[in-house]
Amino acid sequence: MEAGPRPRIDPPPLGRGTRIAYGSGAIANGVKNVAFTAYLMFFYNQVIGAPAAIVSGAIALTLIVDAVFDPALGRWSDSIRTRWGRRHPFIYASALPTALCFALVWFPPAGLSDIRMGLWIFATAMLTRIAISAFEIASQAMAAELTDRYAERTRLFALRYWFLYLGQYGFSAFSLAVFFAATPAFPRGQLNPDSYTGFALLGSALILAAMLACGLGTHRRIPYLRQAEVRTTRRGAGVHLGEMLTAVRNRAFLAIFGFGVLKFTAIGLYSAVALYFHTYLFDLNARQLAVLVLDALFAATVAAPLAPIMSNRLGKRGSSMLFAILGVSLSLSPVILTYFDLFLPAGDPVLVPLLFAFGAVSGAAIAISLINTSSMLADVVEDHAVRTGRHEAGLFFAASSFMQQCSTALGIALSGVLLSLAGVPSRGAGVAVSDAAMRSLIEFYVPTSALLWLAGCLILLAYPITRASHERNVSTLRARNHRGNPEE
Repeated sequence: MEAGPRPRIDPPPLGRGTRIAYGSGAIANGVKNVAFTAYLMFFYNQVIGAPAAIVSGAIALTLIVDAVFDPALGRWSDSIRTRWGRRHPFIYASALPTALCFALVWFPPAGLSDIRMGLWIFATAMLTRIAISAFEIASQAMAAELTDRYAERTRLFALRYWFLYLGQYGFSAFSLAVFFAATPAFPRGQLNPDSYTGFALLGSALILAAMLACGLGTHRRIPYLRQAEVRTTRRGAGVHLGEMLTAVRNRAFLAIFGFGVLKFTAIGLYSAVALYFHTYLFDLNARQLAVLVLDALFAATVAAPLAPIMSNRLGKRGSSMLFAILGVSLSLSPVILTYFDLFLPAGDPVLVPLLFAFGAVSGAAIAISLINTSSMLADVVEDHAVRTGRHEAGLFFAASSFMQQCSTALGIALSGVLLSLAGVPSRGAGVAVSDAAMRSLIEFYVPTSALLWLAGCLILLAYPITRASHERNVSTLRARNHRGNPEE
């Protein structure tokens, strides 16, 4: 038999400091995301000179290996019992390993063959990803326990996404303006090998600081967070696997999962090829790139307050679909117009402001979609708990992380395929990237990206949870909690 948990203490309202501390933890994942999706492929392919297929393959494998660990991490986070609860031990334990492994990625030993370089990328990036996944799964699962209110969850995830974008694009903009500044030897500073030293060390420091801030800033909430059930019998691997399969068969989760697979494949693909477009199609230097990177931070600042408003007016599902389609349409417009010679030419003084405008509006739309789908996933936790009596936020967010990792891996691997099919050479080949190669890349990239987003939105139509059904779920669970009986 299993002993149910004691009734929870009703928590006080979330204070501003706690919300900010929780949200700031996303800076760590933002730094890792932008470094690994936008710069890692470019660094090893265009700066070090490793073939695109080897680099993209190594990066994709790290994501797949990490994804295999995610369900186990989520299950562990749901079931562990400590005096610091079940989330904070993972937050604290992962901080230093993540920062150290991240720094190592950018310092490959000299003289490695292409295959050994691929192995170095795989080993260092894999360790970084596994370490930060332990933090991300635990901290995201904690959001479902910090509040169960429909609208407040969206606001909490909006704040988290704002800090995520601050980490991604604030770090990227600073690096482009400072570390990747042009020199006589490297007019395009992002091609300067020495620039990546400061980039790596600053990224490592930001990761460590953000993860510790999240843990310490939410530590006082531990008594109010849902703790693991006390179990009087040991359960075998078969029981664990059966409960995991029951959870992930939830219809609402499957709709989010299907949308996410295609969405994050498209995002991974975009992240890997965007720097190629900016460098070779629009001929931008590092300072111009730094300006463009800030459009995403501007977009997040706009999206954070708008996402809860849109979810209230259109519903979380409706707003997620609508703004996903709007965002990708605007995102693809500059390269489509350039392909047909209808956009501003490279060097035009209005080019960067116009690209900024497109990026800011499209980025805000996509951010609203991402915020609301994350809030939808938190609502799945109560839906599952009503059906099974088990609160398994860690498992759901681990499965979501699994999906994101595999899908991003697919997108990055797909970028290597498209770059090779388009005939884009590696820097080490000593061959300039031709206009014909960039036009070919557009021909492959645009229809692939559009199809991924549209198909994902169609899958999201199957998501069944509304505000009314969520509030019924919460009322049911509160009634059970006050009776001290979580089981049907």
